[in-house]
Amino acid sequence: MIIISNNVSIQEDELEISAIRAQGAGGQNVNKVSSAVHLRFDIRASHLPDFYKQRLLKLRDSRITKDGVIIIKAQQYRQQEKNKQDALDRLKELIKNAGIVRKKRKPTRPSKSATKKRLDNKTKQGRKKDLRKPVVD
Repeated sequence: MIIISNNVSIQEDELEISAIRAQGAGGQNVNKVSSAVHLRFDIRASHLPDFYKQRLLKLRDSRITKDGVIIIKAQQYRQQEKNKQDALDRLKELIKNAGIVRKKRKPTRPSKSATKKRLDNKTKQGRKKDLRKPVVD
């Protein structure tokens, strides 16, 4: 069981983890050892609360397919166990971030004194630049 927060967790059987060969340089073992990990997690078939499911499906993330499956490929480390843990950590982070509700921004206006101060400063700067101009007789 993977614990996301106090009341949200994922069962191990909801995850599909498979080992694949990592890309890039790897020396002699590159074509023999499957150290990279593909993690697949079906959002719709999971036991996550509906709130998390809706938020995850609305995300515009390249790791989420049209069918609602999260695919994470981890190949940063040379050991398969570290890559598996990395993929699980990234899945946890994705689900945690989906659960965060952002506070709606309340539009504000500058105060009268701030506007007056800004305009006074502009006038001062304009006068200063006028004084730099060559004097014409």
